[in-house]
Amino acid sequence: MVQFTTVILKFDQQGEKTGWTYIIVPADIAQQLMPGNKKSFRVKGRLDEFAIERLALMPAGGGDFIMPLNAATRKGIGKKQGAMVTATLEADNKEIQPPEDFIECLKDEPGAYDFFFGLAKSHRLYFINWINEAKTIQTKTKRIAQAVNALARQLDFGTMIRSIKKENEMLKGR
Repeated sequence: MVQFTTVILKFDQQGEKTGWTYIIVPADIAQQLMPGNKKSFRVKGRLDEFAIERLALMPAGGGDFIMPLNAATRKGIGKKQGAMVTATLEADNKEIQPPEDFIECLKDEPGAYDFFFGLAKSHRLYFINWINEAKTIQTKTKRIAQAVNALARQLDFGTMIRSIKKENEMLKGR
């Protein structure tokens, strides 16, 4: 585990990262966390006293990495751009598992189950994270149903999302 103090920054104009709040993880610290690595990876630990897990470090050039801080993390640490934060980090190699209720529903649709587990791990994670990010049980249930339906039709995540958006637009137009 490594510990360092840094300042919270925010991108002004940075393409897709415009408006992101983040901290820089210097190259020497990133190498202590994951020696020889130059690609994105996940970490766990603490930002001040706020526990974190599965937060991504993304290459920023020159060996440095950035750690984006989403709204929930910023609220948890109670700090904004310009504030100092103490990061205590270690690599997080914990595997993300699909929700059990999602797997049970997939088993009811053998074609969907086989298609899901035939996808690349990174593509399965799109579905898993989308379902896990639901804030209510109703939303989670709806997302599981939508995912199983899409997987039964052998749709990837992006195609499913576009299909859902198109359906919603059609319903609004009625």
